[in-house]
Amino acid sequence: MSDDALPEDPVLLFDGVCNLCNGFVRFLAPRDTAGRIRYASLQSEAGQALLARAGLPEDPDTVVLVEGDRAYTKSAAVVRVAELLGWPYRLLRVARLLPRRLRDAGYDVVAANRYDWFGRRERCMVPDDDVRDRFLDDGV
Repeated sequence: MSDDALPEDPVLLFDGVCNLCNGFVRFLAPRDTAGRIRYASLQSEAGQALLARAGLPEDPDTVVLVEGDRAYTKSAAVVRVAELLGWPYRLLRVARLLPRRLRDAGYDVVAANRYDWFGRRERCMVPDDDVRDRFLDDGV
């Protein structure tokens, strides 16, 4: 996917085979009533192109929110997504009162154990028809 074809809208990159990550996306999509956030799996062509554009490794082992020329990772990505969703989710901003190192340490524990705790899929998720247009590469 060429850089010209990549959206400037916020794009959440997620592990498409992780059940926890898929659950997070399935939670977010209907709550983003304005449709501000786009989605792509880390494994997709679009996901790889956005990672490259942000200067991140091909397999970052984190959710990534790419918004314009900024990339948020780990807990910062989760907090920024909550801000984009609006009320009441933006209340999660109070997490910024904690040092990022502490927030990310908790994130890392969950990320390191996500397959053991929540399982994994054989293939990336296929989005529901009502949100399919928000997925780059149809989320697969």
